[in-house]
Amino acid sequence: MNFFERQRLVRRQSARLVFLFFVAVAGIILVIDLAVAFATGALTAASGAQLVGYLGFTSVAVAAVIGLAALVRTVSLRGGGGRVARELGGVLVPPDTRDPALRRLRNVVEEMAIAAGVSVPEIYVLPNEPSINAFAAGWSTSDAAVAVTQGALDRLSRDELQGVIGHEFSHVVNGDMRLNIRLIGLLFGILFLSIIGRNLMVFGGGRGSRDNRNPVPLIGIALLIAGGVGVLVGRIIQASVSRQREYLADASAVQYTRQTAGLAGALKKIAGLPSGSQLRSPKRDEVGHMLFGPGSGFSGLFATHPPLADRIK
Repeated sequence: MNFFERQRLVRRQSARLVFLFFVAVAGIILVIDLAVAFATGALTAASGAQLVGYLGFTSVAVAAVIGLAALVRTVSLRGGGGRVARELGGVLVPPDTRDPALRRLRNVVEEMAIAAGVSVPEIYVLPNEPSINAFAAGWSTSDAAVAVTQGALDRLSRDELQGVIGHEFSHVVNGDMRLNIRLIGLLFGILFLSIIGRNLMVFGGGRGSRDNRNPVPLIGIALLIAGGVGVLVGRIIQASVSRQREYLADASAVQYTRQTAGLAGALKKIAGLPSGSQLRSPKRDEVGHMLFGPGSGFSGLFATHPPLADRIK
């Protein structure tokens, strides 16, 4: 299988996972609809047409809450890649640098920009990170930034650095940052349902008469449970999407560099280091999906990256 076939395969798998994410959101809305109808008595008291209208109204209301919360969260995450790099302690590499290692890094980034057909992004180094890692951030190619750790700068050969940078360019070119921000926004929208549910349980439990039972606490419980389970399922799907996009970025790096030894060599060096690709920054979990290698200890269903052995293979 060549890199173009691998890219097509991974894109199809990513599309299926994203579709599954939206199916999960639709399932959450349906569960909440039924819970609200049961709590208010509409499930048994209303006629067929009335029930359909009732469920339609609650579906629109729940979807609007998720959508509005997701939109607010998405807007808050938008911003230039340079801001992300600086928050992680990144230092900008000037265009006229005379440091040999930084000059080599800039040359490699410029080469990959030409190969990917995009403008040269801002370049940063994370001087306090001895592990081997890198990331690209930005909403689009116009505001993107590429950052590498000091460990990557010190330990990788030129071919290996080229493979890593090619991998990161793929994340920008293929819109992985936009995709992940949208998924984060949707997850926040689902989480917001749990927040509403908890508040309804705490503040909506006014005492009702024996003939007029208060449905608000039951609705709150439904929102809390559905939101919590939804976030768990959503994070598993989000991690699966991230792992597929890592395979896509690896295949794109081979396309840009036209060789596999550099990329495989960088992955092998990560596997051979005690610190591997782990970052020291407390923000490592927030940017885990953008990194070349896993920046934290998440594994299994919640891992944002495939196993190193699978990527090398």
